[in-house]
Amino acid sequence: MSQDPSIRAPRWPGSAEVQRVTRLLRKEAVGGALLVIAAAAAIIWANSPASEAYFALRDFRFGYEPWHLELSVGAWAADGLLAIFFFMVGLELKREIVVGDLRRFSTAIVPITAAVGGVVVPALIYVGIVWTQPSLLEGWAIPTATDIAFAVAILALVGSHLPGPLRIFLLTLAVVDDLIAIGIIAVFYTSDIQVVPLVIFVALVVVYGIIAQRGRAFFARHPSAAWLILLPIGFVAWAFLHASGVHATIAGVALAFTIPVRASRRGEGDASDLAESFEHRFRPLSAGFAVPVFAFFAAGVAVGGWEGLVRAATDPVTIGVAAGLVLGKPLGILLGVRLLTLVTRVRLNPALRWIDLMGVGLLAGIGFTVSLLIAELSFADGSPHNADAKIAIMVASVLASVLAASVLIARNRRYAQLARQEQIDVDANDVPDVYEQPVRTKRGGDG
Repeated sequence: MSQDPSIRAPRWPGSAEVQRVTRLLRKEAVGGALLVIAAAAAIIWANSPASEAYFALRDFRFGYEPWHLELSVGAWAADGLLAIFFFMVGLELKREIVVGDLRRFSTAIVPITAAVGGVVVPALIYVGIVWTQPSLLEGWAIPTATDIAFAVAILALVGSHLPGPLRIFLLTLAVVDDLIAIGIIAVFYTSDIQVVPLVIFVALVVVYGIIAQRGRAFFARHPSAAWLILLPIGFVAWAFLHASGVHATIAGVALAFTIPVRASRRGEGDASDLAESFEHRFRPLSAGFAVPVFAFFAAGVAVGGWEGLVRAATDPVTIGVAAGLVLGKPLGILLGVRLLTLVTRVRLNPALRWIDLMGVGLLAGIGFTVSLLIAELSFADGSPHNADAKIAIMVASVLASVLAASVLIARNRRYAQLARQEQIDVDANDVPDVYEQPVRTKRGGDG
């Protein structure tokens, strides 16, 4: 059986980094499934005869008004629960910077460049489509985000034999993409800033960080201590950031960056690595509750029957968002990496092929969670463009998922075939030749 010379069988050594990413993929698969279920339930309920109950629940307000915290249930989910998700993103991002691939320029530059291309090109496509209607330019950032939970869940389901470096590339790309999205939200979607609450927020983050740094061994030994000590400080910090006018989800990232990270040894967890401990403890809360609840209240869009679908399909916002996610994401990622390899001496990992990057680029077009958040920030609640943007996000995410799965399943099958062929060759080399006769030497008496 001849082997395609352009593709090598995966022979990369096992490493703690690959093992950690693999463990993360297994966990995210469950979170991705819950996300789909929550979004589907919201769409069905919002378009059912009982839709008024859904919107009444989403718009029900509660909280402490003197602290500007009398919010609707939907706002609590977007501003509050999603801060937990961004806390997990911050932990993963800091780990990548301190002990992961982002700490080395040679390995970080490729996914960073891919992430930048995957943000710029979708934004340009959206702007090009809605250019004639300046009021719609507010949504330029909607197609720039990648949903890490969905993307890694699909890769976990279809990529059992894909190269380890491809998984690390996707995770690093998604983390950098999230960092860019955080910056976009902080800079472009922030209202008038109130200085005093912002200064108090910064002071509380410093206090939070000092306690986390000095008490990391204590928090590692006593899991409940983080809930009793750090959580109240974090909540108050979040409340002051919310009052400052900066989007409150940024608090999750800021607090996560204060958590100490320590490299694990020989692929085993370090008891004093508080970031890894928190990631292990809080990921079920994020993936199993916070993100699905946010999706449930964000994805509930009243389509409005056939007329609503026609309106949404002809809305430039819908076309711009869908084109940006499905076409702009893979195009931007591939162009970014290609330009990098042309103008510098940086080369693609030998274990990867361009068709593999195409599959990851299509995966990056799944822009569910953060894209929905940016859609809510871009267009007022009740605006038809708000609903159309959300419809476009969901349709484009499904389409990107199908296209990415098609490419990656084919690639996974090819890598599995090569691995089997390699194993056959190894086994053949290990079998002794039964026809080979041992060489015997004469012993004494011949002379």
